[in-house]
Amino acid sequence: MDIQDIKNRFGIIGNSPLLNRAIDIARQVAPTDISVLITGESGSGKEVFSHIIHQLSARKHGPFIAVNCGAIPEGTIDSELFGHEKGSFTGAHEARKGYFEVVNGGTIFLDEVAELPLGTQARLLRVLESGEYLRVGSSKVQKTDVRVIAATNVNVFDAVQNGKFREDLYYRLNTVPLKIPALRERKEDIHLIFRKFIADFTNKYRSPSVQLDPDAQQMLINYSWPGNVRQLKNVAEQIAVLEKDRNLTVQSLKQYIPQESGNLPMRVSQDKKEDISERDILYKVLFDMKRDMVELKKLVAEIIQNGGNAAAIAENPQLIHQLYSDIDLAGPATNPPIVTIHRPEHDSKNFDYSHHTEEVEESLSLIEKESDLIKKALKKHKGKRKLAAQELGISERTLYRKIKELDLN
Repeated sequence: MDIQDIKNRFGIIGNSPLLNRAIDIARQVAPTDISVLITGESGSGKEVFSHIIHQLSARKHGPFIAVNCGAIPEGTIDSELFGHEKGSFTGAHEARKGYFEVVNGGTIFLDEVAELPLGTQARLLRVLESGEYLRVGSSKVQKTDVRVIAATNVNVFDAVQNGKFREDLYYRLNTVPLKIPALRERKEDIHLIFRKFIADFTNKYRSPSVQLDPDAQQMLINYSWPGNVRQLKNVAEQIAVLEKDRNLTVQSLKQYIPQESGNLPMRVSQDKKEDISERDILYKVLFDMKRDMVELKKLVAEIIQNGGNAAAIAENPQLIHQLYSDIDLAGPATNPPIVTIHRPEHDSKNFDYSHHTEEVEESLSLIEKESDLIKKALKKHKGKRKLAAQELGISERTLYRKIKELDLN
């Protein structure tokens, strides 16, 4: 089957050299059983290529299943992929087969494979190397004959360098790399694809046909399409349903294409922001709170040692204002001192402070602070994890993991 036949069979539109190269690689690798890692931006059509590989392989009569790894909670991903035994965890009322058992003899497509937890990655590596796996809660080795096609829209090599993806699994999956070009990399195909979508939707909704004037065509081609083919399809559907003027101009088209930074059609590149985890944000908040409390205690202690008292502080608004405005926000107190507070019982001028001191020292354990916050949130919402996660500003999946890590069940 040549490249044009494949395009016709799977509804692929375009003649870009990059697209043809990707189809040619899929065609060549399909008859083998080696693993394939498909990379490309979201909406570029990675799942279509997984179907091409499966349908052109000897497994085409076997089962095919697509699994979105990022949509399955971390606590249940092992059970979904490998199955579990009855009673292996709370809610496991009966044994269940996993995807690798159900798809035996076929193909499994693991979309967003970079979202898999490290523990699940180790299990997947064993399946790829030996075809063996264990159900959750079982010690009996299971065998499977499944071809794995994986896909991701992130740079997996960077994830390996950051310790978020196993290096051995990366090289095992990446036996044959297959990169799907972004829509902006195949500009010559954009207008052709748009015309196909418009024809389909005007026929579906029985609306008049749509034409683009030359300037609108140029704008369509020069737009960056961050959502790729999926975004172009959505725009075409909106135009087919909503647009009254069937001769589309630049002004009409701007209503359906989001404005980018700068003047259209150029796109202003932006530096990639540093990847900050939810735990890092929580730690930063705790450090800031700790720093503020230490500074406040230091100021109060100095005021009392200089002869002040609580009543005088309360009666002097300027002193209270100074107490807060003098807090140094330049950086966190990495080694906050033990605060010594002197409490005069009689005349502050004649009182001997040397024998009446109280040392106040707070715990600096971040894990303990994190545990306390989670406990308070769960207690506040009566154990409802979804509401507790919203209160803490983290995802329910992250909360589930933290409860497990901190043994808060």
